[in-house]
Amino acid sequence: MRLRLVLAAIVFTLTANASPAADLPPADRTVETVVDDAIDAAIASAGVTPAPQTDDATVIRRLTLDLVGRIPTAGEVDAYVKSTDPRKRANLVDHLIASPGFTRHQASQFEVMLSPDIERRGSGAIREYMTAALKDNKPWDRIFRELMLPDESDPKQKGAADFLRPRVTDADKLTNDVSVAFFGVNVSCAQCHDHPLVKDWTQDHFYGMKAFLARTYDAGGTLAERGFGIVRFKPNKGAEKAARMMFLTGTKVEDSTAREMTKEEQKKEKDEAEAAKKTKKAPPKPAFSARAKLVDVSLEKGNSDFFARSIVNRMWHRFFGAGLVNPLDQMHSENPPTHPDLLAWLARDTAGHGYDLRRLIRGIVMSKTYSRGSRYPTEALPDARLFAVSRLKPLTPQQLATSLKLAAADPAGFDGKKPDEFEKLMEQYESSARGFASLIAQPTENFQIGVGEALLFSNGDRIMKEFLTDGGGSLLARLKATKDPKEAAGFLVKVVYGRPPTDDETSALVAYVQKRSDRPAEAYRQLLWALVTGPEFRFNY
Repeated sequence: MRLRLVLAAIVFTLTANASPAADLPPADRTVETVVDDAIDAAIASAGVTPAPQTDDATVIRRLTLDLVGRIPTAGEVDAYVKSTDPRKRANLVDHLIASPGFTRHQASQFEVMLSPDIERRGSGAIREYMTAALKDNKPWDRIFRELMLPDESDPKQKGAADFLRPRVTDADKLTNDVSVAFFGVNVSCAQCHDHPLVKDWTQDHFYGMKAFLARTYDAGGTLAERGFGIVRFKPNKGAEKAARMMFLTGTKVEDSTAREMTKEEQKKEKDEAEAAKKTKKAPPKPAFSARAKLVDVSLEKGNSDFFARSIVNRMWHRFFGAGLVNPLDQMHSENPPTHPDLLAWLARDTAGHGYDLRRLIRGIVMSKTYSRGSRYPTEALPDARLFAVSRLKPLTPQQLATSLKLAAADPAGFDGKKPDEFEKLMEQYESSARGFASLIAQPTENFQIGVGEALLFSNGDRIMKEFLTDGGGSLLARLKATKDPKEAAGFLVKVVYGRPPTDDETSALVAYVQKRSDRPAEAYRQLLWALVTGPEFRFNY
């Protein structure tokens, strides 16, 4: 196994330093086919045996968590596992992607991506905007344009301005946040000096990007942009200089408006800001918009690779738990992708199909790479960059809170519902879980459960009040009414984990209940608590 890992490292070194091949797979191939061929070829070259495909119960749990942000109900698991339809997985994926739950969950994920600092999420306006945008299946380049150039008078763009608005008071932060969110590039290290380790990023890059954004300001609660402005900086050596608008690729923009504002223009801006504060209408747009120029330049042929590769890499990370480039904000020549040709093909395909996120997501989750098992027969796992074994992904706060609500409910309450009734019920569960979700930390790389979460689940009264009650419509009420402990134990595991219990689990659970035959309701309460606070529930595997 040690020799295999060495060979894998050699393969990755060779692949990482090679330029993406000019002869990428044909454009007419499906996303899932290209994904599987590329990943399987790298695994084979490394001499590694991949984990087998996982079972149906795990597939539906993984897909439901990833696509709509919750565990599946017992009825959904039963229907999927028992189905003999060869297209059942494709049908499930299409059903989930078409559901309102998909737009809500993906919007929540985008909210975190666009505003990783929780204090910047404010009232959830970004989530509301993304929900509406994803519902209409707006392409990613259009969403990017609306977030960067929001029309606050357009009801369909409500909330879009909340990406820029919290950041405009700090142009340096705004510059780096835009670069990270949309281009996968953290240029903050080039603010004070050329990047010491990455030759790609110089001060000219940082301040060239800042020149596109520094003219944006808050005019009495509305976004506005100056028609003139100049960004100056002190380079490592030499005198202070004026920054030229320059995209990350080095493409420069000729700008005749790069000058200091006159006193008259400064007074006019102040007057317009005061008027905007009263009327709640933004000042007139400038004849030349530096922000609009950034959007145009970044989507031009020759420059758009950063934009296309970044969104592909983020979607890959969302569904596999790691990107083709890691960290996500370090896309540069010193940190090449694990599978260069695959990233290049996916970026080309995504751009060629109009940045259709649903199409990209569908292709990813339909791949055999995605449905690979998370268990491996040996303790020594293959190199994680091979994607030979499915990675454990901690549930997000909203996924966890909503899933807890569902696990504590009697699944009979979901049976027989019409599709629209079922979706409304799921939305109610999500909404009621949002308060509890706010108490859970957003998982980051190298996730470990924090002390706050551990104490909340161990000693918090809220867990008892929200998830462990035995009133009508609850799982505990159903278990109390079940006479046979073995039947109750099997049902409990099925509802919480979406699978039947093992023989050892059944024996242990039944024995626990029988020892507390004088208080079975409390016994089942403790068992439910043990299951939902265990690692199997905490992760998407």
